[in-house]
Amino acid sequence: MSFHELNARFRRLHKEHAAWRLLRSDNAPLILAFVADLFEEADEIAFGRAKMALDTELEHWREQGIIEVEVNAATYLRQWIQAGWLRELDDHLSKTDACEVALRFCRQLDQRETNATASHLRIVQDAVRDLSVAISPDPAERIQLLESRKAEIQRELDELEAGIVHELSDTEQRERIIEIYQLAAVLTGDFRRVEDEIRQIDQTLRVQMIESGGSRGDVILSLLEQEQLLAASDAGRAFDGFFQLLCDQNRSTELREQLKAILSRPAAKNLSEQQARFLGKLMRELSRESGRVFQVRRRTEENLRQFVESGAAGEMRAVDRLLGKLERLGVGFKEADISMRHETSLRLDSGHVKIQSPDSWSLKMPEEQLDTRNVQEHINTGTPSDTMLRQLHAVQVLAVAEKLRSTLRASRIPLSIAGLVARQPIQAGLEELIAFLRVARAVGATELQGRETVEIKDRNGQCLKAEIPHYLLSAEQFPERLEELIL
Repeated sequence: MSFHELNARFRRLHKEHAAWRLLRSDNAPLILAFVADLFEEADEIAFGRAKMALDTELEHWREQGIIEVEVNAATYLRQWIQAGWLRELDDHLSKTDACEVALRFCRQLDQRETNATASHLRIVQDAVRDLSVAISPDPAERIQLLESRKAEIQRELDELEAGIVHELSDTEQRERIIEIYQLAAVLTGDFRRVEDEIRQIDQTLRVQMIESGGSRGDVILSLLEQEQLLAASDAGRAFDGFFQLLCDQNRSTELREQLKAILSRPAAKNLSEQQARFLGKLMRELSRESGRVFQVRRRTEENLRQFVESGAAGEMRAVDRLLGKLERLGVGFKEADISMRHETSLRLDSGHVKIQSPDSWSLKMPEEQLDTRNVQEHINTGTPSDTMLRQLHAVQVLAVAEKLRSTLRASRIPLSIAGLVARQPIQAGLEELIAFLRVARAVGATELQGRETVEIKDRNGQCLKAEIPHYLLSAEQFPERLEELIL
């Protein structure tokens, strides 16, 4: 690629890429520090909680003279969402792929491992060896490569049987465990890219629907084609590959146990507390990330269906035609040498309505006044009545979470809510079922396609049948201290 092509590409990225815009913004250190601290313990934060945290920081920054603009926290958060640095879904905020790239770049500036060359070379050598075996069309060549690997493994087995154990030096242990953390830390970037691509598909389809004027069948066909493109993208393949690993109970359990074993070794002292905590909950975090991707996919499909069924595309198409007509009229005025300040007899009623209080509103009913003759005034009491207390049957959600975790540990396999209900029947009706769902969402359970039906009993023994989302839970998704769950 020539200098001019590279220059044009870098200029475009400098102007358009959200990560680059974040890094060159005036308050980039403040924004990155706040976002990194906000999402240190969780990948999703309630919008209200983020607003309160930013309000507190803004007050400190103004006292220290770092910023002077009187802008509230909600406005800043909305600007960051619009800029593509944060994402909002169901009143919760999460980082975008651009924000992850910017944070990773800044952290690597201060955490580059200058002595990890041997570790990097080993990973490249292993990858080259595996690829050479996988793509070789010659059976004899494949056999030769596999035989050499077999001989190498056999030599290691012979040495171990003879009592010869080659231990890694402290430097090698440090290189490898940090390399594991660095590789694991970029896994979430694949999911961020999948979410960004899903949202881009949503936006592209809406534009196509407005511009093309096609039928609903054409729109659905276009949607299916875009879904296929998403599945074929690098991020889509990475997500599908991870989900297959997640569904493979043997491999996911093996990886989880191996991570626990590594963190229990002396080599783990080379990791910071935050890095060790990240590796310890890696599988749970990846399960949450995959669940969020499913949630974004489902939400996008629902919104597109509503967009098609409501006829909003047709209305926007009509507005677009009207704007085009107005533009052509404006061009015609210019060519006809007609002044834009020419007076006409057209009059437009404009202005705004001032309302001092609700009493000044006019009722949208034939009657101009409400009939309040039969309204009786009652004094509120601070003591609940016996009737009210009899209707209150509080379900302790934390106790439900402990019961579900115990059941999953005993089963040793992931279970859906229907499977949990089969082992721990619900006796408190819909309130307890809702507690099951709240726990599933709090631990980041993977939401699968489709829905499932459960049969429960209320407090009076009556049987109820409910259709709920299909969640998949495992004991590893629960933190050690259940009090950490946001229930």
